[in-house]
Amino acid sequence: MYQTACFLDLSGSAKPMSMRRNVKSDADVAADAHERGRDYLGLAQIDKLLAFAKASRHGARDHLLVLMMFRHGLRVSEAIALRRDHVDLAQSRLWVARLKRGLSVEHPVEGDELRAIRRWLGQREDRLPWLFVSERQQPLTRQAVNYILATVGSRASLGHVHPHMLRHSCGFALANRGYDLRLIQDYLGHRDPRHTARYTRTAASRFDGLW
Repeated sequence: MYQTACFLDLSGSAKPMSMRRNVKSDADVAADAHERGRDYLGLAQIDKLLAFAKASRHGARDHLLVLMMFRHGLRVSEAIALRRDHVDLAQSRLWVARLKRGLSVEHPVEGDELRAIRRWLGQREDRLPWLFVSERQQPLTRQAVNYILATVGSRASLGHVHPHMLRHSCGFALANRGYDLRLIQDYLGHRDPRHTARYTRTAASRFDGLW
């Protein structure tokens, strides 16, 4: 007959180990994720990635994809869901519809990004609603974005670059500029500030002037 491993709860009663709660929550894991190694790119590396993306076969599209994923901290699913009408060129604004229960928000669009958007849209002859489309006139897939970033990252000698690295790169770049946790939290659409803490507490700018 098999025996079930048990533990004592605070009341002193025995309960199966299968009922024991995991001590670390998902948010705790996210806050400590930096301990697994550096999973983001610095600004010089982002510039290099952008340069190689612009030199690719679909340079206008791939450059804009990398720029927007980094600049707005987009998840891959958020990037491929972007539509033309999410971009207000006249007002220089982008509607960022966050997924994973994130907080959607409107972001400003800087001049270099506006020019990149106009350059990409100016090359298109279709009237499809999606901002990013493939050669076959279909919205980009997650697999396609993964392939684009992996290929460009390899050509730029940056190792394996995956989509979420650009979101992390955005968070760390903002933290290193000295922006506070709440602002970065709202910008990235985090509901729980513990998901943002990983950026602000490891930012190099916090330690400037110590010596």
